[in-house]
Amino acid sequence: MKRGNSHSRFINCSCRHNLGCQIYPQKISASTRTFHWRPHNDDRCHLGTILPPDKSTGSKWLDMVQFISMSFSSRAAKLGMIIMVIGGFSRYMDKIGASTALVKVSVRPLQKIGKPYLVLALTSILGNFLAMFISSASGFGLLLMVTMYPVLVKLGVSRLAAAAVIATTSAPGWGPAGADSIYTAELAGMNIVPYFINYQIPVGICTVIALAIGHYIVQLHFDKKSPDSLAGTDVTASIDEKQGSGLISPKVPGFYALLPTIPLFLVLIFGLCESNIKMDITLATLLALMITMAIEYLRLHNAKKLFHDVNAFWDGMGFQMTLVVTLVVAAETFSKGLLSLGAIDTLIKGAQGAGFDGIGMMFVFVSIIIAATLVTGSGNATFFAFASLAPKVALLSNVPAVLLLLPMNFVYNLARSLSPIAAVMIVVSGAAGLSPLALAIGVLSCQ
Repeated sequence: MKRGNSHSRFINCSCRHNLGCQIYPQKISASTRTFHWRPHNDDRCHLGTILPPDKSTGSKWLDMVQFISMSFSSRAAKLGMIIMVIGGFSRYMDKIGASTALVKVSVRPLQKIGKPYLVLALTSILGNFLAMFISSASGFGLLLMVTMYPVLVKLGVSRLAAAAVIATTSAPGWGPAGADSIYTAELAGMNIVPYFINYQIPVGICTVIALAIGHYIVQLHFDKKSPDSLAGTDVTASIDEKQGSGLISPKVPGFYALLPTIPLFLVLIFGLCESNIKMDITLATLLALMITMAIEYLRLHNAKKLFHDVNAFWDGMGFQMTLVVTLVVAAETFSKGLLSLGAIDTLIKGAQGAGFDGIGMMFVFVSIIIAATLVTGSGNATFFAFASLAPKVALLSNVPAVLLLLPMNFVYNLARSLSPIAAVMIVVSGAAGLSPLALAIGVLSCQ
């Protein structure tokens, strides 16, 4: 505690709050003084600034609830609508069999190549690209276990190698239709199209190539070192009745494989070409939905069946609202609490004191996300929680926000493929009759 100057009526406080607190003498006498401590701003000592004055309810405690309410209003109206529309379209593609057609048509050429480990690497590359159009990593992995897993093992690849490649098909986590990509672009202050073209594609292509090369070299090495007795034989994926029923899809024409790709092509065409038409991902998805409905009616000539199938679109929207939008709001509430309490400022100052710059902070955040994803098996919760902190950290570290967000966007998907308790790892390992831990080790060796 420091005494003020001789003209001051108070004594400056050097307490841990560091908020300019002052201690005022209640009674002044030559022998003793009684001091009363009064902070400069009592609210700041406890809860920090939650809402700006023009939006505050007048109570810090009610401001907490008001912040959640405002987050739901803003997220459901913009970011949430984008995520829900894309999720609904993906569910509709599954319902009419277009997603299954896309996978079957795409893998058909690979089944005719006779070199096992070349097919293994090409399966990795093809899967990484197809994952942009199929939102469920575990569902996509199960579909590949039915279509490509028997082919790979029959060619002479071990079961572990085949399962490891299939488990990492969704590892890059890129694409303009991903909820994480859309959220990252918004936090970075840009539209999803330039973010995808200028940032995700260069990094994503390098990631895809690195995964393919890693699988080719590592899986070949371990298969020679520890041969699989079932390699080269006819095997099938072991799936239960519930999983099998989810894979049942109607027989559709081959061109239905193009339907899930319509939104991406519309966004890229109008985004790369100079045009007066502004095509965002929501508009492109709704147009793709209308085109698909028109094609379905021409194929079925049954309006009742058509609108019954479209219910899958609304179900998908509701699922995304429940799963993703609420997760985004919860993550932003969590990050707001850390910011209000000054935890992030303390983290930045501590990191800077330890010699970390903006790049160093990137590694700190990436390490946290990897560790949390490995432990929980879910990358979404971890990513949304810490991604919302990135703009504040980037501002204090004097680096562009996208420099922190882009590695976080990629690494949590990669880390999910290393966790033995992730849904995709459990599904793929179960279908291959392997231990999830053994599969995780097989994947880790390639990364």
